[in-house]
Amino acid sequence: MKALYTAASGMAAQERNVEVISNNIANMRTTGYKRQRAEFQDLIYQTVRRAGSLTSATGTQVPVGIEIGSGVKTASTARIMSQGSVEPTQKELDLAIRGEGLFVINLPDGRTGYTRDGAFERDNTGTLVTMDGYQLQPGIVIPATARSISISEDGMVEAFLGNDTAATQLGQIQLARFANKTGLESIGGNLFVETGASGNPQLGSPNSDSFGGVLQGYLELANVNAVTEIADLIAAQRAYEMNSRVVSGADEMMSAVSQLR
Repeated sequence: MKALYTAASGMAAQERNVEVISNNIANMRTTGYKRQRAEFQDLIYQTVRRAGSLTSATGTQVPVGIEIGSGVKTASTARIMSQGSVEPTQKELDLAIRGEGLFVINLPDGRTGYTRDGAFERDNTGTLVTMDGYQLQPGIVIPATARSISISEDGMVEAFLGNDTAATQLGQIQLARFANKTGLESIGGNLFVETGASGNPQLGSPNSDSFGGVLQGYLELANVNAVTEIADLIAAQRAYEMNSRVVSGADEMMSAVSQLR
């Protein structure tokens, strides 16, 4: 019975939906995390009677046809790249982006990564790196004698070195943006890499040419809303339950047919 497989596709789709929602909830406190949303498409249809087909020699046509759908499929798990709220941390190397842009990271395999996670540290050479030790691009080195490190909204890094009474510029942070940022590929560790769908990165300085500004002493929180996720979870559970009832109903119908004498 066709309804059995149609309902089964609905159950599989809602199972995937719950997986996406559970990942969002699990990352509610992940710095810079961007929530995902499962999106679905209907499957191909079996046309029993085509709309517009002729019903007589005089040219009368069928106004509405008969099409039997075969279920649903997961089309994408789109990532919602909206701004998350920022939280003060009082840590001088914590950075948040308010607006467009991603930090540019040099990955150990030679690729370039991109992230909204601005929890940076200094390695043993004084270079700004991520929590995994990946270098922020362009490389900015903060000497061991540096004090009163200041990072402006336009990404300029300054510090007083030794007994200097004037601040020294140590470099400027660059940001990247993409024509289709939802096309970026997530590789874990709060990192994205470019794909053919995302387009090439456009680099620029914070607070210029529509790039967002950098906030020192802040981190961007995940853009996950707990109430929305719970509501979506309940809706997915109910949809799964209704599809399972269709499976049970189809099974009962087939059982009734098999018992006919």
